[in-house]
Amino acid sequence: MFSLTRQEIALVLVTMLWGSTFLIIHIAMQHSGPLFFVGVRFTIAGLVTMLLFRKHMMGLTRFETGAGIAIGCALFLGYYLQTHGLRTITSSQSAFITALYVPIVPLLQWAILKRPPGLMSWVGVTLAFAGLILLAGPEAGSLSFSPGEVATLAGAVAIAAEIILIGMFAKRVDSRRVTAVQLLTAGLVSFALMPVIGESVPAFSWLWAGAAIGLGLASAVIQLTMNWAQKSVSPTRATVIYAGEPVWGGIVGRLAGDRLPALALVGAALIVTGVIASEAKFRRKKSVQTRPSEG
Repeated sequence: MFSLTRQEIALVLVTMLWGSTFLIIHIAMQHSGPLFFVGVRFTIAGLVTMLLFRKHMMGLTRFETGAGIAIGCALFLGYYLQTHGLRTITSSQSAFITALYVPIVPLLQWAILKRPPGLMSWVGVTLAFAGLILLAGPEAGSLSFSPGEVATLAGAVAIAAEIILIGMFAKRVDSRRVTAVQLLTAGLVSFALMPVIGESVPAFSWLWAGAAIGLGLASAVIQLTMNWAQKSVSPTRATVIYAGEPVWGGIVGRLAGDRLPALALVGAALIVTGVIASEAKFRRKKSVQTRPSEG
């Protein structure tokens, strides 16, 4: 009988919340620039995390600060590019393209850490890439993606890099302190780049303010829930649940008026299949052993 633990239910709810953020950002981009919006969002998330873990923050080390800054820079780049892309593409497209970070991770591990991808990783990458071609539209046959799609795809690569950096530092840092540093770094870097790129502070609007504050709080809740739930939910199981993120993003986008053509829907399905396939593992028929859960 199909059943979910409370940790898995929490991850499903987080994934639904995560999926809905694409439409919120898409709407907010009509009233704010991407750098300012990302800055407000992650500065709030960082401050909330610091407040929740204020006792633990006293033990922050130089190594943890460096790790948090490195992860935070990748976090900033990923979400800035995603937010920038949402100015010109639909929330549904953004959700499915962003999901490509899962099959991209093994490719980056191969390039950076010299760990070649396994068979299922290659299957996942192939399916996801085919899906991206279909999702981009008929003109994508010549690989001529729109600027918004290119920015979002680059953002997915940055998110994959963030995941690899987290994995590199995870066993040597306190996750609560590093989470606060990385969130604050993403927010402050975004603000610092505004005068460089020439983005001005937008006129006040409750729409962008509410969206940025709400997403800042949501980012803190999502991160804390993931850290709690994945102590007992295996990475593979969690990834299958996270694969529902673009699906929820697509559902929310459709309710708001997004109408992806049939070919794009096939592409979206291929991306989700690729995400799941990239995390699949072949199990040998030996004595059954309980695999310790990872956090």
